[in-house]
Order: sequence, then C-alpha cells, then structure tokens
Amino acid sequence: MDKVLELAKMIDHSLLHPTMTDKDLLEGCAIAREYNVASVCIKPYAIGLAVEALKGSDVLVGTVIGFPQGNSAVEIKVAETIQACKDGATEIDMVVNIGKVLQEDWKYIRMELQAVCQATHDHGAILKVIFENDFLPDNKHKIKLCELCSEVGADFVKTSTGYGFVKGDDGKYSYAGATHADLKLMRKHAAPEVQVKAAGGVRTLDDLLAVKELGVTRVGATATIAMLEAAKERFGSGADRVVPKDSPAGY
Repeated sequence: MDKVLELAKMIDHSLLHPTMTDKDLLEGCAIAREYNVASVCIKPYAIGLAVEALKGSDVLVGTVIGFPQGNSAVEIKVAETIQACKDGATEIDMVVNIGKVLQEDWKYIRMELQAVCQATHDHGAILKVIFENDFLPDNKHKIKLCELCSEVGADFVKTSTGYGFVKGDDGKYSYAGATHADLKLMRKHAAPEVQVKAAGGVRTLDDLLAVKELGVTRVGATATIAMLEAAKERFGSGADRVVPKDSPAGY
C-alpha cells in the first residue's frame, strides 16, 4: 500500500465540535473523501448527512455514543447504538461510565460493555470503547478496562473523547489526551485482536508516525490535512490536488 494511503487509513476525521453546523460537517466529509481517510466520526444526528456525502467512496461513517461524559443509562446507550447503525453508521465510539470505573463497579462496566458490544455487532458495526484516560490517574483502571474490553469482544480500546478537560488547583483546565505511556499500557493489556485508537493531541505527521510505532492503528484527528500534506511531501504521492479548508477543532 502507498505510504500516504496507509497513513490516511489510520485517520478517523473528527467532526464532533459542538459549534459545527451542517455546512461545517459537509465540508469535513469533503476533506475525508478528498484524503481517503478511514472514516469520519460525526455527530449522531448527522449520520445520514455523512452517508449521503460519502456515497461512492470507501470512507466509513462512525459516530459517538454516550458522548462525551459516558453518563447515559445502559439502555439509552444501546438504543443510541441501534439507531446509529440503522442510520448508516458502521463504527461506534462509546464512552464508558467513568464514575463506575472509578468506583470499580466492574460488574456494571462489564454489563455495559457487553450490551453495547452486542448491539453493535448485531448490526454489523465495530465498537471502540473510550476510556477518557485524563479522568483515570491510576493505571489499574485502564488495565482492567482493557481486560474487560477483550473479554466482551470490543474491537478497539480508545484513549479519549477530546473533551475530557481536568480542572487544576489553579482553576484552569488542562488536557493530556493520548499519551505515549497510556498507549503502551493499552497495547500491552488489550488482547492482540483488540486494536488501539489514539485520540487527543495527534496533530502532526511525526505525532502520527510515533503512535503508529506504538501499535496504534487508528487516530482521531482534526489536523487531517496538515498530517497528510506533510506525508505527501515526505513520502511522495500522486498528482497535486486543491486542498480544501480545514475543519474546526475537535479532537
């Protein structure tokens, strides 16, 4: 496979920022089609919009469930998943119940993961489970999540939503996103067949190549154009193309 295409097929182009209008979303889908990325990760209400915009391409349509805080009841997450699949999504990124993880209610978490995973697979889609690692300072929680995701047959473990800002003692919010330490930990403790997705902070070609070396196979990103244009310069690619305007920030 062409090196640039190989890198493009690692990218889930993120179209999740709260301020994005339908016009923004369509522009984002055009970017995804132009650069032939793996998928768009779009707001749930706009799945149909993306399916139509990407018709005839091999860019997949994904969406988010329980986003961004993971607080929905399991039944609602399942219903969201089923509706998303009916609307045309083939990839589901679900935020786990973070409070239940922190209190180590593993029976609940396993039940939630199993229910959403079953609904996803029943409709021919794949499931990526978002941990939101910025809220999980103790590695034991991340390790247990990797183990449970492996047990129930989730397709990916994923670091972050892109919106898990932590308030510091100074009152300011910070965000680490996909750290190399977390990616190494997740790759080590997830089953070999469970892939790893990095989201949050992968913005340059060097970032993309670095996480790839750690075993990451998908990346949630908004800096798609910057990364792939840099890849074309470094590795070479086909004919020059008109570069569309980049999308608003999200991941």
